[in-house]
Amino acid sequence: MRKKKKDIIKELSINTKDVGSTEVQIGLLSNKIDELSLHFKKFKKDKHSSLGLAKSVNRRKRLLAYLKKNDLESYNNVIKKLNLRK
Repeated sequence: MRKKKKDIIKELSINTKDVGSTEVQIGLLSNKIDELSLHFKKFKKDKHSSLGLAKSVNRRKRLLAYLKKNDLESYNNVIKKLNLRK
């Protein structure tokens, strides 16, 4: 988990000390969403985690909208790296 988180931060960061930019937050949320999706394949009736998944998806959606509005080039870069939209 930690190694994957560090890899995501390293891949999407703007500079060496960047850990909280919009791009990094979107990457970390995407990782969390993927892990929760795998969790639900095994535990279908876990309603408490489904609330967390819904919150994460909505937060990522808002961050993507913000990034698209303010920095279109960075938005396209994040979409391509994370393979979010086709």
